[in-house]
Amino acid sequence: MDTILDRIIQGDCIDWLPKIPPESVHLFLSDIPYGIGLDDWDVFHKNTNSAYLGQSPAQRGKSGFKRRGKPIQGWNAADRNIVKDYQEWCGNWAKLVYPLMIKGASLFVFGGRRTIHRAIVALEDTGFLLRDILIWKKDSAHHRSQRLEIVLARRDEKALAEKWKGWRIGNLAPIYEPIAWLFKPYERTITDNIVENEVGGMNVSECLIDGKSPTNVLELDFRSDENRLHEAQKPIALMEYLIRLTTIENQVVLDPFIGSGTTAIACQNLNRRFIGFEINASYYEDAVQRLETETRQLRFLHESDSD
Repeated sequence: MDTILDRIIQGDCIDWLPKIPPESVHLFLSDIPYGIGLDDWDVFHKNTNSAYLGQSPAQRGKSGFKRRGKPIQGWNAADRNIVKDYQEWCGNWAKLVYPLMIKGASLFVFGGRRTIHRAIVALEDTGFLLRDILIWKKDSAHHRSQRLEIVLARRDEKALAEKWKGWRIGNLAPIYEPIAWLFKPYERTITDNIVENEVGGMNVSECLIDGKSPTNVLELDFRSDENRLHEAQKPIALMEYLIRLTTIENQVVLDPFIGSGTTAIACQNLNRRFIGFEINASYYEDAVQRLETETRQLRFLHESDSD
């Protein structure tokens, strides 16, 4: 355990999770891949549609197509299996996580609006129970829709462009992301479990918002000086909030998809232990460097406070 505790390790979590002792993790907190085709690391299916991820000749070299996460010429029969394959992928690591969690321990799993239901089903099939779905409301969101009138005008369909003026193709601006809150079943009562295992409750007094008890809608944004290294990165304040809500000092937090290292930094700031894995070499290097920098800054602040 000591060889992986308080470290970010490069590798596939499928290989590393079995090295963690059973019932030793107090919180699972991870911004897992959403399976929406954000990039190559976010694809878990065998869809052969040449337009997916911008693979067609007309799309190659244009990053905007790669980030679409769907075929540009429409959906085909193979697309129906995307969420099924994603659920299977979630189940592969979920079954390894289950025995590691202490009874009553929480799991916070970030997900995509179109795919989080499959992650939840995979976790439920493994044995976890769903407690709630939280909402992380962002400060702003980019419109990801096309004006239908422009598309039609480019086809020289002037009458149709006028008819559909004001309409768009796509989705509403994505102002929120869901966070599934699950837990490992416990014996007897929740009070007994908190006393015996020190997990299962909510530290509401440490998580008041404007002096009021928190709701399941969280509005926590990035600090002005916070480095943005990952396209799916989450604010440190958000991760700290979830850690404070469900754990006490020195407890262990697991993040098998740690990305740019935000969970590790949040744990370090709150005096929690952490275990983190990252399969992507570039993100791993960023996370290690970021953690080292934050560690030096935190040590300097502590030394300054003690002077």
